[in-house]
Amino acid sequence: MTVHGGAHNRFDVVVIGSGPAGSAAALRAGTLGARVALLDRNRLGGTCTNTGCVPTRVLAITARLLRDIRGAGAYGIQVGEPHLDWGQTVSRIRQTIQDITDMKRVQDRLRDLGGEVILEGAATFQDAHRVRLADTGRELSAGRFILAVGGRAGRLPFPGAELALTPDGLIDLPALPESVVIVGSGYTGVQLTTVLRAFGVAVTLLETAPNILPPADADVSRALRASYERQGIRIVTGISGVERLEALPGGEQRLTYTLLGEPRTVVAGAVILAVGWPANISGLGLEAAGVEVERGYIRVNDGLRTSAPHIYAAGDANGRDMLVQGAHFEAELAAENAVRGDGTRYQRASLPSGGFTDPDHAGVGLTEGQAQGSGVACTVAVAHYADLERAIIDRRTAGFLKLIAEEGSGRIIGAHAAGENAVEVMQAVATAMAAGATAATLAGVRFAYPTYTAIVGEAARKLEARRAATSAGQAGGEQA
Repeated sequence: MTVHGGAHNRFDVVVIGSGPAGSAAALRAGTLGARVALLDRNRLGGTCTNTGCVPTRVLAITARLLRDIRGAGAYGIQVGEPHLDWGQTVSRIRQTIQDITDMKRVQDRLRDLGGEVILEGAATFQDAHRVRLADTGRELSAGRFILAVGGRAGRLPFPGAELALTPDGLIDLPALPESVVIVGSGYTGVQLTTVLRAFGVAVTLLETAPNILPPADADVSRALRASYERQGIRIVTGISGVERLEALPGGEQRLTYTLLGEPRTVVAGAVILAVGWPANISGLGLEAAGVEVERGYIRVNDGLRTSAPHIYAAGDANGRDMLVQGAHFEAELAAENAVRGDGTRYQRASLPSGGFTDPDHAGVGLTEGQAQGSGVACTVAVAHYADLERAIIDRRTAGFLKLIAEEGSGRIIGAHAAGENAVEVMQAVATAMAAGATAATLAGVRFAYPTYTAIVGEAARKLEARRAATSAGQAGGEQA
């Protein structure tokens, strides 16, 4: 079949998806000298910029400002109860999305490298080396492809599920409901929980696991739950599943779920499903390209190559790290392997993660439970925000930082926190871990005063003291 447009439709590398992974892959491949096409449906930025991380962070800032205004009286600033203008908040979100898109300048940067951004609808493989664009019918061919199609909000298969929102639909509401039910307490679910509560919305949070935020360290999960309940958030864990969702007269909805074998109901103005993040591969035509899927994600090897030797996958599409900070590294590696050949293998690293909840939560490396189950002897120490001068000054004394180290070497293998600025605090530990630092090294760092990050030094000194006491006890036992 003739390719429409001649040479302009032939590229060295075609990248499908322009989120964090896709943009990074396209720019890296262009820097290496490849002629690149970066494809997306109708706008750059992917989920992260347009409907995910960026909008959610603006909502979190708005919630934090409301909290701080309400607490200003403690510092002698007399203000009334703040009022949220939802329409203005949404406008700020949309302007921020545009500002970040403009700042990244992906289209201009790729053009300067001889590449092209093409926004002509969904791309579908016609065969192993050719895709068709839905809006124009244009066909592109390439020697290499990088799939960076990201993921999408999951939905549960129950009657009435179409009535529920997914998190990306929140900013499309003309007004906030008075009450919501959030199903799922992963990173997105817990963040929306505290944001909406700060906005004055009554929130019920449902979770199938025994604890909220199941991936987190158990102490972090418990701390968040206690804080949420103090804020008036209703939390129900250990549910068996959702049975149905029904629309009621007056615009409310009734959700039926199962708990301890019995049906329970909750009525709210809206239901939000935050129940997973499957790869966005529907309609991509992977079968025509010879690309295999495993458990809903594109299967890749350690070089991020798929079952088709000329096609690579990076970011959420391959189901590995599922974090923006990991997607950038995956994308550049995929681009290097696509252009130069499979010379580099993906080295899994400890990625810091967290959420801008109230309080914030963050973690990197092994949780305490994972460390104990790994068979490696470890030492754990906890420093509390209540003992931190900055937290006392700011009246944010709820929280802690937990450090986990190998017992023998003292190397830090995990850290977990709940508290103000926990995500920022975690960066210091993540940097130390990347350098192979020990508790003794961190204990000797002079952190600026008064800062939240100083809690890293406090925790490290406690950890080192505990390790020293353990070593001394062992030595005494040997002498005896």
